[in-house]
Amino acid sequence: MQAIRWRIAVTCAAFVLTSGALLGQLPLEPKHDSGQGVTGAFEGWYKNPDGTSNILIGYYNRNLKQDLDIPVGPNNKIEPGGPDQGQPTHFLPGRQWGVFTITVPKDFGDKKVVWSITVNGKTNTIPVDIDPLWVVAPFVDAEDNTPPVISFDEGASTLQGPPRGIAKSFTATVGEPLPLTVWVADDAKVPVGALNAPKTPAAVLTWTEFRGPGNVTFDKNKPPAEKIDWKAPPPANFMGKATTTATFSQPGDYILEVAANDWSGEGGRGFQCCWTTAQVKVNVKAK
Repeated sequence: MQAIRWRIAVTCAAFVLTSGALLGQLPLEPKHDSGQGVTGAFEGWYKNPDGTSNILIGYYNRNLKQDLDIPVGPNNKIEPGGPDQGQPTHFLPGRQWGVFTITVPKDFGDKKVVWSITVNGKTNTIPVDIDPLWVVAPFVDAEDNTPPVISFDEGASTLQGPPRGIAKSFTATVGEPLPLTVWVADDAKVPVGALNAPKTPAAVLTWTEFRGPGNVTFDKNKPPAEKIDWKAPPPANFMGKATTTATFSQPGDYILEVAANDWSGEGGRGFQCCWTTAQVKVNVKAK
């Protein structure tokens, strides 16, 4: 088992080293506050128990200060089978990891799907597939670290790993803060090479807008997790609860995303583990 995990880790490392081809030659490009494009990032794939596979995808918004809204359609499409296959329409600046997954059938074979994004006069396209070279292990890394577990109902149901559908639905009113509470637990394993526990919290939660017709303002987009005991599954060496609010500028349907990162940090140091991402839907009504 350890040898298998090591091969997976080496594959992931190779992917990280070659992913510059997907994102463009990022180290050589000057940084811009605005006016640049967005490129999807193919991060690998993994099998589901039913034989289907999930393709894990993030993106890179090259703008330092420009959030972008690109509706699903000619300028934001995944084909074949789209244009809507669950991709974001609101893009935050910088590199965003493991934002969504595409589930493909057992007989997908060597087929590909292609995500094309056009914005600021620039079109970027990436193909994604289930080539055996890009198998990843998002639920356990080579050091036996596992992603945080999160819950929206104090442990009655839990989520772990990449996003898979809408976890919870809410209703809200324009201009009125919507409370959002997440329970989080983690094995709190210290990364190899760290002599002591890192100074960052064992689990860091981050809320973002994924889709929506207007702006979303979070009271705290990184609400601190207060240590509490709850019905977390083992092994849980850290347990906490974090609350924030979201306020919406326009009526309509929104999707918000919350990511829980452990000490391995955003992107799991490039190994596609160990973090958990979940999506909630909010129907916002006019006053």
